[in-house]
Amino acid sequence: MSIATVLRRAALVALGGMLGTAARMGLGMLIPDAALSVLAANIVGALALGILTAQLPAGDLRVLLGTGVLGGFTTYSSFMVDSVQLRDASPLLAVGYIVVSLVGGIAAAALGLVLGRKRAAS
Repeated sequence: MSIATVLRRAALVALGGMLGTAARMGLGMLIPDAALSVLAANIVGALALGILTAQLPAGDLRVLLGTGVLGGFTTYSSFMVDSVQLRDASPLLAVGYIVVSLVGGIAAAALGLVLGRKRAAS
């Protein structure tokens, strides 16, 4: 990969990350509960990334949307902080949050891949 390609893709990731982070902030305004907004962002992001992965070949657009936008929109670190804070308040609620996040994320990503492949085949 050339230096020009690396620099172009780094710029695309930065631009996409800015857009994805702004979208997550907007979601946080719509869903004021921090844990629920992170859960929603991660599930929706997993679904969208599954669709993108199935639909788009590796390249600039996939870097912009997948790594950039969806990387900025989803958040593993906030998921971990929310899990620890929930554990302090209610261990059972924390376990439920973690299970729903992981199972929901895996299911959403799998659904996204299936939907993306069906669309690509038609």
